[in-house]
Amino acid sequence: MTRPSRPFVRSLMTAAVLGLAATAALADLTIGVSLPLTGPASGLGLPVQNYIKLWPTSIAGEKLKVIVLDDATDPTRGVQNARRFVTEDKVDVIMGSAATPVVIPMADVAFETQTPQLMMSPGVLVAGKDAWSFRLPQGNAVMAHALIEHMKKLNVKTLGFLGYTDAYGESWLKDFQDQSALLGGPKIVATERFARSDTSVTAQALKLVSANPDAMLVVASGSGAAMPHKALIERGYKGRIYQTHAAASRDLMRVGGKDVEGSFVVSGPAVVPEQLAAGHPSKALAQDYVNKYEAAYGKGSRNQFGAHAFDAVVVLEKAVPMALKKARPGTPAFRAALREAFETMGRTPVSQGVLNYTKDNHWGFTTETGVILKVVNGDWKVE
Repeated sequence: MTRPSRPFVRSLMTAAVLGLAATAALADLTIGVSLPLTGPASGLGLPVQNYIKLWPTSIAGEKLKVIVLDDATDPTRGVQNARRFVTEDKVDVIMGSAATPVVIPMADVAFETQTPQLMMSPGVLVAGKDAWSFRLPQGNAVMAHALIEHMKKLNVKTLGFLGYTDAYGESWLKDFQDQSALLGGPKIVATERFARSDTSVTAQALKLVSANPDAMLVVASGSGAAMPHKALIERGYKGRIYQTHAAASRDLMRVGGKDVEGSFVVSGPAVVPEQLAAGHPSKALAQDYVNKYEAAYGKGSRNQFGAHAFDAVVVLEKAVPMALKKARPGTPAFRAALREAFETMGRTPVSQGVLNYTKDNHWGFTTETGVILKVVNGDWKVE
């Protein structure tokens, strides 16, 4: 059995404010974060952790205590982390995971314990089971909408699908098919799947290439999105290739090289603030994210996933003051008030689009959110 890795803990507590009695000292705002820092989805979790290290030391006057644990892209580990956050750390918010197969069972813990969860992956939950869970990544249906509209402009009528066997792949397949039927988009004529841990998809690529669709949709994440893409090119595919927002990282270009040139990737606006129109609601926030992330991690290091951690702060800075009017951190009443604040805070621009959570909609993003990027000379170009 693999020994659980030592948790990365960033405690931003200080001594109680001088002059206040101990009973009057403010409670910390405690956030427990479970991320895939190892395993197949580590390319998603590490950038989120990177931006968490840049978080402010307090929100709405409440000092932050942030606990980050590795879930190793393992659903069982993710659930264990979530339960530890609730029972031992007494968190006010559960955050994560960035891996869809992990975030879904974690949502069960959030629901059971009535703890707000900010999901770092667009996990699809059973109706009613997301009562305490709010997504920060864009939903697959919203991003599929952007892809389909672009495909229609290029007269794509038939599509091959090559995606993960897990919840991320299956939810993308369903959402794409549903949206395509509504919008009059392309028909999927060939479907192949592979596991996140697979190192080759030669057989699947051969079947898809032989079907000769107008375009291909690869549903994978991070650097792992390059391998199936390259396999299609190496097997002689000459049509257009599309990727989902989980591939909106320079890892795709770093690993894919010339084989991913000319491909299309749907993304949130956070990775291309310089190319957004002056009046775009996310432009200033996206630029702020990019400036801070690249100052810490180097030019060109910006990515879709670090932006979700930036947006978490934007959301909390709006919702926490609302919740504080009703209760103090560390109590069930505060957790309930924070959930209500998320649902009622209204239109909220973030680096990845515009959120508008409601009681009946914990996805938040509108269909205008998706931006189509094209890989041109090893860089992103907005279509």
